Amino acid sequence: QLILLITKPFAAIVLALIYHCLGKLPLPLYFKTMVQGVEIKDGIIQNINPATGELIEPHVAVTTPSELAHVIQKANEAQLAWSDVLLSERIALLRKAMANVANFSDELRETITKEMGKVVAEAKSEVDNAVALKDGWLDLIEEANQDVHLGSGKEGEPESIIVRDAFGVVVVLSPWNFPVGEIPLLVLPALAAGNTVIVKPSEVTPLCGAFICKAIAEVLPDGVLQVVQGDGAVGEQLVTSDDVHMVAMTGSSATGKRIMEKCAKNLKRVVLELGGKDPMIVFADADLDKAANDAVTNSLFNAGQVCCSVERVYVEESVKTQFEQKVIDLAKDWKVGNPTEDNVKMGPMVSKTQMAIVKEQVAKAVDAGATLLFESEVPEVGGNFYPVTVLSDLTQDMTIQKKETFGPVVSIAAFDGSEKEAVRLSNDTEYGLASYVYTCDLQKGARVGRKIRSGQVGINCYSLVCAQAKCPWVGHKGSGMGSHSGMDGFRSFSAPKSLVFNTNAPTL
Repeated sequence: QLILLITKPFAAIVLALIYHCLGKLPLPLYFKTMVQGVEIKDGIIQNINPATGELIEPHVAVTTPSELAHVIQKANEAQLAWSDVLLSERIALLRKAMANVANFSDELRETITKEMGKVVAEAKSEVDNAVALKDGWLDLIEEANQDVHLGSGKEGEPESIIVRDAFGVVVVLSPWNFPVGEIPLLVLPALAAGNTVIVKPSEVTPLCGAFICKAIAEVLPDGVLQVVQGDGAVGEQLVTSDDVHMVAMTGSSATGKRIMEKCAKNLKRVVLELGGKDPMIVFADADLDKAANDAVTNSLFNAGQVCCSVERVYVEESVKTQFEQKVIDLAKDWKVGNPTEDNVKMGPMVSKTQMAIVKEQVAKAVDAGATLLFESEVPEVGGNFYPVTVLSDLTQDMTIQKKETFGPVVSIAAFDGSEKEAVRLSNDTEYGLASYVYTCDLQKGARVGRKIRSGQVGINCYSLVCAQAKCPWVGHKGSGMGSHSGMDGFRSFSAPKSLVFNTNAPTL
């Protein structure tokens, strides 16, 4: 029986392959799909509009292994000359490149909406925020990469300068949920540091990645920024290449762990921004109107497909009923539908695969005793539309409280109002990306925020929006490795090196 149990699945796989070769049976889905169920057929990514189910044109071809080897070689050949360009000149070129991106703002917005279903207003915001990086953000990147002159500590001691060395070729694996905005966040500091960059956009949003990379690359020397397309096989060839020196990736924790394992074999540097299960603590003394509004907005924005979405709302028991009613009233305003329509606040989920994950988590929670407070209407036909959902009475043992949901669900649970319990519940997760504390007592907010194990804590605000440009974006625990953005993040794309001068030595 044990032998049959082990061999039966393999026999089924072999038979399926044989039947497929004979033309008797379609190839099973798991042989031809990639992340989020995207299919490759005859070397072409089957790029589907999530709002309509229609195939998007122009078609995007997968980069072949030989083409990829050439791209890597070209990046290495271009890197030495690029790193010799003065930092100030590299920054000037990057500023010009982002100005060129601005010339294609309308096309980029339309492509975001078409490929991943983001509503028009959200797509516009993503593009506008990306273009805005050409100003103060690039100034900070330049500052972060400047030489640091230490002088001599004491009389007779050597003088020292800390300079920064580029790593070489950096691979950027960008996500589908912010297919335009995330690319410059990783590409600009990598290029400014003197690296050349190869971008592999998510196969879910290949046109967005190709579009913005083309706009940036047009201004730069040949080979400094290149884009390749494909699934995990293309990503693995990049990550395992001895001629790639760093990998920066935004995506799931599971994928991040696999990348880190591959990179460890030759000690490649990594920056990994991974998943989250972000808590929001609402104390009884909070501004409940603002807290409810932020809970709804930051749970439903981008159909909940944001790494730092509010995924767990813990409300002090004494105000729970009042808070829930405010959330329900706000959630009713979120119309779900085609993202191109003016009155729609939430478009489709990116894929049926992701929608199924959310549906299963919600169903399991309700079966286990959670209360379904609200569920919106959705279009009866068309794309991957999932209803705005508000759940309450959730417990820590439920899957929806433990695993990343990545969907439009406001998940509410009560807590006793103590700081100790707020911290315990917040930290009861494998993740540690962001968290949020709402209270009119800022000292209490700071105390709780310091004890929560996450990379950023918003106190009465959404940290992604209100953080200063000098703040790093970093994940603790299972939510990442290294950081990007902020002064620390900008320096992640180069290595410090000390130049020590013996000023007492004879000189020419």
